[in-house]
Amino acid sequence: MIRDGTARENHQLQPIMGYGLKDSGFPMETLQQTRTPFYYYDMDVLRKTLDEINRLTADDFCTVHYAVKANGNPQIIREIKEHGLGVDLVSGGEIEAALKAGIPASMMNFSGVGKADWEISLGLSHDIGCFNVESVPELLAINEIAGEMEKQANVAIRVNPDIDAHTHKYITTGTTDNKFGIDIEVLDQVVKQAMELENINLHGLHFHIGSQITQMRPFEMLCDRINNLLDRFDDKGIHFESINVGGGLGIDYEHPDEHPLPDLERYFGTFKRMLRLRPGQQLHFELGRAIVGGCGSLICRVLYVKESRNKRFVIVDAGMNDLIRPALYEARHRIQNLTSRHEQTDVYDVVGPVCESSDVFAHDCQLLVTQRGDLIAIRSAGAYGESMASTYNMRSLPGSLCHETM
Repeated sequence: MIRDGTARENHQLQPIMGYGLKDSGFPMETLQQTRTPFYYYDMDVLRKTLDEINRLTADDFCTVHYAVKANGNPQIIREIKEHGLGVDLVSGGEIEAALKAGIPASMMNFSGVGKADWEISLGLSHDIGCFNVESVPELLAINEIAGEMEKQANVAIRVNPDIDAHTHKYITTGTTDNKFGIDIEVLDQVVKQAMELENINLHGLHFHIGSQITQMRPFEMLCDRINNLLDRFDDKGIHFESINVGGGLGIDYEHPDEHPLPDLERYFGTFKRMLRLRPGQQLHFELGRAIVGGCGSLICRVLYVKESRNKRFVIVDAGMNDLIRPALYEARHRIQNLTSRHEQTDVYDVVGPVCESSDVFAHDCQLLVTQRGDLIAIRSAGAYGESMASTYNMRSLPGSLCHETM
């Protein structure tokens, strides 16, 4: 069945099999009846991903947290909860959403460089598992608020390890030019300060070097950096209960059907092989895109096919307000025509209706011959799609439909 998340219209939806073009998966009658644009989530792909994570971590070598910023759709968060994962949160709103979904507060990590006082108080009032602290002023604020509330705050210090993950500059987070974390040169001083604060329990160290990383070399470098830090703190007699390596694992945007799941085995295997944890030390991951990226598509309808001297434009009813990644990151998504009656293809620029020249989903995209009224799927849009949507141009937020075969 398909359950309606935040769709603008409700419909009686029928079971489907698979996930792909018109001949191999999408429920075409339902899609034709549903107001576009909307996000379509294949819950079977999501569950396969979560099952694979649980299989690869069945030996309890780590705890996996889902980064809710990737997609805060309530049904997706509930699925995360059902599979026993924790959550990584970056706002009070995300804390409230996780609580509403039934995620245990002990399984929550609160990250982000700009935690407001009310958000810190919210986390403390529910005894969340850990605050990932990104600056000394934040550390002092948490200590003060915790004291006022007569609480002890579990804290992990986020370390900026100065590792370039060689991804887009807007999703690189682990170099000294980024706003995230504590510079590694002053880490000893900050650790000492945290250990002296009355209402702080220094729980561990936290790292995150970027997003959409598909090569293992940056993660290997991170392991080396962590190993050296742990050796250094061993010499000082300082032991951390937990090491959090963040997330960052990417997905295959070019071939979503061939590789619907990320390379989780190689990812977890890299840390198992290279990270030298101390006895009793807990390892944490915070994956977002890798969990939900492959399960979602943005479904939109062709408004017009426009011919110019040098270009053919497919103008769809979804815009950069619905999926901002191509405009913001120059991101590439696989785009498919779901309803074309033609066998031959043509080359188009796929663009939206928003009054910005950057409202382009793809240049020189090869599609089955396309005409007004066709349905278009923009694939691998499960992460940072719906969660980053806006009402720019006073447009409505996109709806969502979640598909499951049971």
